[in-house]
Amino acid sequence: MTVVDGPACPNCGLLTGSRSPGAARERFEGLLETAPDAMVIVDDTGTIRLVNAQTEALFGYDREELLGRPVEVLVPGRYHADHARHRSDYTANRQVRPMGAGLDLHGLRKDGTEFPVEISLSPLETADGLLISAAVRDVTERKAAEAELTALYEQQRHAALTLQRSLMGTPPDVPGLTTASRYLPATQGLGVGGDWFDLIPLGAGRVGVLMGDVMGRGLEAAAIMGQIRSAAHALAKTGMEPNELVRALDAVVADLAGPDQLVTCCYLVIAPDAGEVTVCSAGHLPALIAGPDGGVRVLPAPVSVPLGVGDVLHQQQTTAVEPGALLLLYTDGLIETPGSDIEDRLDHLVAALDRAYAGADYAARTSTPASAPDLEAIADDLLASLLPDSDGHDDVTLLLTRLPAAPLATTTADFPATAASVAEGRSFLAKTLLSWGFLNLVDDARLLVSEVMTNAVRHGQGRVRIQARYTARELTVEVADDSPRLPRPRLASDDEESGRGLALVESLADTWGVRPSGTGKATWFSFDLTHDHRPADALG
Repeated sequence: MTVVDGPACPNCGLLTGSRSPGAARERFEGLLETAPDAMVIVDDTGTIRLVNAQTEALFGYDREELLGRPVEVLVPGRYHADHARHRSDYTANRQVRPMGAGLDLHGLRKDGTEFPVEISLSPLETADGLLISAAVRDVTERKAAEAELTALYEQQRHAALTLQRSLMGTPPDVPGLTTASRYLPATQGLGVGGDWFDLIPLGAGRVGVLMGDVMGRGLEAAAIMGQIRSAAHALAKTGMEPNELVRALDAVVADLAGPDQLVTCCYLVIAPDAGEVTVCSAGHLPALIAGPDGGVRVLPAPVSVPLGVGDVLHQQQTTAVEPGALLLLYTDGLIETPGSDIEDRLDHLVAALDRAYAGADYAARTSTPASAPDLEAIADDLLASLLPDSDGHDDVTLLLTRLPAAPLATTTADFPATAASVAEGRSFLAKTLLSWGFLNLVDDARLLVSEVMTNAVRHGQGRVRIQARYTARELTVEVADDSPRLPRPRLASDDEESGRGLALVESLADTWGVRPSGTGKATWFSFDLTHDHRPADALG
């Protein structure tokens, strides 16, 4: 090995430039050669003074080609400036530590190829000044394994999120209902969780809104969520009251998840014709309402426990809500953060919604949907305000809904549950439709209301109520009675006089249905006004 002349190193016996190695130098060089890593020793100017055989093998140089040259010969050219700065910083604060911790470091072989490395630095104090020992390790295989693993993980995460989105489903577009939604996966693990929401058209202008959260993370929570969401959707389609749906879901959760699994859930029914929202919450965070005239408030709901706790009587509450109001539902990931008080975070959310909604003036908030506040922009504002840092949050679901406008016209009449009332009901509806200009619907509507009222007075008692209303999209007629018995379509034989009424309703109406209503029920049918069933003055 060739070195230049110089004084000895009193601490380690290294002769930094002597042709007489001596016993101490031989021992040091022997240790250097047995090191598992490439060892490069440089002085405080960055000049290479010693290397071992591993350095020759790793970088492809003979050691005589390296001694006396700047250490940057082993560093890709694009890193030279940064490398010199790292050396200078180390010289000023010398200690055993990695070089460029947290950075991707690369070495340069003689043949010009690059490879990833890790470098550990140690100071050597000598009589001639500071020397720096650099242990260089090739981490090509480890980096390749890691890349195969920050790729396998992404594939698993993508598959898990795809599964969750499939289980969540895609809520339908509900005519007359403007919505904006966001789902953010959790930042930890695979990102999947138990959040879900759903929109269910209930007919006659009513809409069901579901929001829920299965406690926990991972595929198990997502699988339970998918089953509960499917059950909730099917139950909601029956038209049952919110408290009855939540009570039924309690049993579903007990069967699916066991006694240790908790699920929060909130179910609302929006009734634009009545200007009401009915809500039942099973331990879910409160929904918020932003009124068209400004101001944000919590939507009142009886306090209850999550699903899965046990035999608890969940209650519902109906609240008058102005047409055009904004409804916000969300899961706990939006406001629950480590080290924060949930009441403070809820206040923060209320203030953020108030600021975002107040960005539109009163005229825009109360006018047509086309000029209403941009719900997509409001959703983005809320996320930016509540979750400014994208790291460290649970999965988040957010749903904004602008309540539909009130009917353009509505009228109601009550009749005794007697056979004579059927003719009176037909006459009332015919006069109403003529006054509204629906000349082409009078005959069909009169026939259908006759069939529905006949069922009501035959099986009901007390009084029968007819309500007719229309929006820009549909004309709806409802017949409500006090009987809880729900009518069912059936195929009548040739010699039967009954059994054809609902088949006739199904044939002539564009949509129809039955929903429970307190102690009774309401049977309704609708005509689509977006095509040929517009009022006469509009047909002109």
